[in-house]
Amino acid sequence: MRKYLVTVFLAALPLVADDSTKLEIHVTTEAGRPIENASVVIKFRGGTSAKVKPNPKFRTEWDVKTSQDGLVKLPGIQKGAILIQIRADNFQTFGQVFDVQEDERVITIPLKPPQPQYSAHDKDKDGK
Repeated sequence: MRKYLVTVFLAALPLVADDSTKLEIHVTTEAGRPIENASVVIKFRGGTSAKVKPNPKFRTEWDVKTSQDGLVKLPGIQKGAILIQIRADNFQTFGQVFDVQEDERVITIPLKPPQPQYSAHDKDKDGK
């Protein structure tokens, strides 16, 4: 009986490995310079039933900061749709859903500078 259970367990290992991916996120300026200390939030979009409590060993969200090189590396996360949100001083906030199905994925995200603020109370160019 034990030999059978070990065989089933070993046979299932490749299936578990296929469900994970190594994710690397590069956060840069539009000119390609790395952005250090940007706040990166990664949320898994895979739906779980509200009746089922999530596994306490399984993370559904990561909140990390970029390194000096503008990098975030996450080993062994689940494949599927993920939401990446990035906030950094002096840049526009970024948010986008990515479908990660590869065994390894590198995503480069160039952040844009902030847009000028607009107010409906500002006078138009003619001074009116």
